[in-house]
Amino acid sequence: MSFPSSVDVAIIGAGAAGLGAAHALAGSGLAVIVLEARSRLGGRAWTVQASPEVTFDVGCGWLHSADKNSFVAIARQLGFELNTDLPPWRERAYGNAFPRELRDDFMRAMDAFYERLWRAAQRGTDEPASRSLEAGNRWNPMIDAISTYINGCELKDMSTLDWDAYEDTNLNWRVRRGYGALIAAYGAPCPVALDCKVTLIDHSDKRIRIETSQGTLTADKVVVTVPTNLIADETIRFSPPLPPKVNAAAGLPLGVDDKVTLALDDAEAFPKEGNLRGATMRTEMGTYHIRPFGQPCIEGFFGGSFARALEDSGEGAIAAQAINEIAGFLGNDIRRKLKPLYESRWAHDPFARGSYSHALPGHAGDRAVLAAPVDGRLFFAGEATSPEFFTTAHGARDSGERAAKEVLAATFDAK
Repeated sequence: MSFPSSVDVAIIGAGAAGLGAAHALAGSGLAVIVLEARSRLGGRAWTVQASPEVTFDVGCGWLHSADKNSFVAIARQLGFELNTDLPPWRERAYGNAFPRELRDDFMRAMDAFYERLWRAAQRGTDEPASRSLEAGNRWNPMIDAISTYINGCELKDMSTLDWDAYEDTNLNWRVRRGYGALIAAYGAPCPVALDCKVTLIDHSDKRIRIETSQGTLTADKVVVTVPTNLIADETIRFSPPLPPKVNAAAGLPLGVDDKVTLALDDAEAFPKEGNLRGATMRTEMGTYHIRPFGQPCIEGFFGGSFARALEDSGEGAIAAQAINEIAGFLGNDIRRKLKPLYESRWAHDPFARGSYSHALPGHAGDRAVLAAPVDGRLFFAGEATSPEFFTTAHGARDSGERAAKEVLAATFDAK
C-alpha cells in the first residue's frame, strides 16, 4: 500500500494489540493505518520453519486461559487446528533427573508458596512476591526459576498484587501451525505499513503529527501499542512529553523469556510431549519440552536474569547451555543427537527489548495508568495494559479492541 500523508487513526505496532485495534475499526468509515517497524506482522508472536520437520514459535506458543481466549474463535474461523492436549508441565516427566518423590516434594512446596502468596495479596500490600517464600526452604531457588519462566523475572521483582490480578483458567491450548502464524493470518487483511519505524508523536497541535522512517503523516487519533520498554526508554518520543505514561511503562518492564529448539536425531526413541527438568536446586536452569507435537526436536525455555545473561553471551549461547544441561541429565551420548536450529533473543530485539511485562513491587496500579487515554486523542493498548490477561497475546488483542472502542466513542460522540 502507498504511504498516506493523512489518516483518521494511526495505530503504532502490528502485534496482536495493533491488529486487534485495526480489526475493531474496520467498517467504521475511518481511514486507518497500522505503522509497524518490523518487516513482518505479529510483534512478539512469530512462527518460523526451523527445519523442514520443525515448526517453532519463537515468541508466544500457548493459548492461555483457552476458554476465555479470543484467539480460539479466530483460529477456528481461519482454519487453524488447535491442540487441546494437557501441557507437559507437571506430568510426563522423562528420565531420572528429577525423581518422582523429589518432584512431589517440590510441587507441595510450590503449592504452599502460591497459597502464601495469595494470602499476602488478600492483605492488599503490594510487596515483592519473594516475601512469600518460606525462609530456608530448599526448593526456593527452583520456585524462583518457575517465576522466571512464567513472569520473565525473579520473585523479588514481581508485584504480589499484580500476580493476584492475573486470571488463569488453567486451560492451555496450542496452534499446530504456530501461534505466530495464526496472528499473522489474522492481520493479513489489515492496512499495514511495514518497515515503518515511528520516532515522534507530536500532539501539540489540533492534528497529531507522526514522524516515521517512511515520512511524516498526520492523524486525528493515535493508538500506541508498542512494548513498555520502548515507551520507558523514550525510543518513541511524545511532544509535549507524557511523564505519567513513561513512568507507568517503567513500572511495567519487559522481563526476559527465551526459547530454543534443538533437532533431535533418533527421535522415536523419546516420548512425545515429554517434560525434562532436573532437581538442580538453583534458579539458573532451563526446562525442556521433548518432541512437541511429536516433532523431532527438544524445546528449551530460559527466563529472568539467567536468560538475559545467556543473551549477552552472544548468539548460540542459549543453545549451548541447553545442550550442556540436557547432557547433564541424560548423559553425554545425547550431544551427538542434538543440533541447534533456532533460538530467541528477545532482550536484544530492538523492537521488543524483552518478552512481556511484569509489574514491579508497588506498581500493580500502573497497568490502568498506562491504559488511560490522553485528551481523547491518544489511546494505549498492548498486553501491559490488560487488567487480567497481561503477558498474553489474547490480552494484547483484547486491549486493542478496547482502545478502538474508545477511539470510536471519542470520534462519534464528539460529532
